[in-house]
Amino acid sequence: MVSALLATADTVAPRSLLFVGGTGVISAWAAERAVALGHSVTILNRGRTAGRPAPAGAEVLTADVRDTSAVAAALGNRTFDAVADFISFTPSQARTSMELFRGRTGQYVFISSASAYQKPPTTLPIRESTPLKNPFWQYSRDKITCEELLFQAYRDNGFPLTVVRPSHTYDRTKIALAGGWTDIHRMRAGLPVMVHGDGTSLWTLTHSKDFAKAFVGLLGRPQAIGESYTITSDEYLPWDQIFTLFARAAGVAEPNLVHVASETIAAHSPELGASLLGDRSHSVVFDNTKIKTLVPDFRATIPFADGAREIIQWFDTHADLQVVDKGHMDLSNTLTTWAKSTV
Repeated sequence: MVSALLATADTVAPRSLLFVGGTGVISAWAAERAVALGHSVTILNRGRTAGRPAPAGAEVLTADVRDTSAVAAALGNRTFDAVADFISFTPSQARTSMELFRGRTGQYVFISSASAYQKPPTTLPIRESTPLKNPFWQYSRDKITCEELLFQAYRDNGFPLTVVRPSHTYDRTKIALAGGWTDIHRMRAGLPVMVHGDGTSLWTLTHSKDFAKAFVGLLGRPQAIGESYTITSDEYLPWDQIFTLFARAAGVAEPNLVHVASETIAAHSPELGASLLGDRSHSVVFDNTKIKTLVPDFRATIPFADGAREIIQWFDTHADLQVVDKGHMDLSNTLTTWAKSTV
């Protein structure tokens, strides 16, 4: 794996990097790439993660980032060229992290979300200049507030902020469907599968390995301070096609796709509805010109057809992960039956 990463990497000056989190879907591949490029990588987390293990060659510090005294003790007087914060989701968490790392780093990278961009979007493609506004999803509104807090600190006090907005980023462990394995199970069983809307809205899926190319490339770059960057694939697909790619990877020639209005799904499942109305139900096509200008060798090279096959192969060899959710089964049965009866 390391040799494969190095084969496509430009030679860069080694940097000292701190990843807060560092073992999640997005952060783990970024940490692995950073180590492969020769950077000095330290990972700070609670040590109780169920994610990927830290890459060989990375230093791991155990402390809860919400416990400022524990973090201070773990870090001592160390400083870093860049700190990447993958686990601040609310303004209070962002404020705590800002105070923790102020004076410790030349660059603080806040991982926000492309769901913060205006929903519904009034123009496509979505760029960094697209307004931030999401009236549907609290997660997105919290990310927007975090950004506002951190940018204010940059403007007022020179806090060395860079904001990164990934969209739907996945690896082999994450099924990019609202129902997760339950939807794959339904396809294989010949059951109808619920697709929000009419299945034609466009969606962008980015493999974590591709995301890592751009993300690691902006770390330690002084010209990235005070800036925000979208990092996604340039491939976009309608949802019907995404479901179909999963079906074919799972050995199902023609899935039984049933379209249900997002508003109807939200009325029956407010939790699922928030992410649908606040993100997935809208077409999202992104302009990655800005990150490509900073990191000229960045190009997403993993099409989702390959990603879907990788995901199904992973789940097929990990039976313990093939969890069928009764709640989603019941919801799918109810709404697909209702949708068919109204046609």
